[in-house]
Amino acid sequence: MATINVTTATFDAEVLKSSTPVLVDFWAEWCGPCRAVGPILEEISDEHGSKLKIVKLNTDDESAIAIKYGITSIPAMYVFVNGEVVKTIVGARPKPAMLKELESYIA
Repeated sequence: MATINVTTATFDAEVLKSSTPVLVDFWAEWCGPCRAVGPILEEISDEHGSKLKIVKLNTDDESAIAIKYGITSIPAMYVFVNGEVVKTIVGARPKPAMLKELESYIA
């Protein structure tokens, strides 16, 4: 299950109203660490997509949402459950560290 891009128009439906936990990857094209973590999130989505939906939000294109959630450093990954932020991960991590961070949502 590949990651999907969300926008202001789709954020509520894809993230806030999701019946499964959602990891939102706040990123930007110019961000090297964001580009490094992207393939890792794709792999995690492929392996655990039935338990954790992973979406990407470009902070340059969708600055209103980034501002609403106080994004000041990217990559920032927020896990939402029932429309609420339940976990924040700031900065790129190798895959084993990301899996450890997310284990309670993908177990």
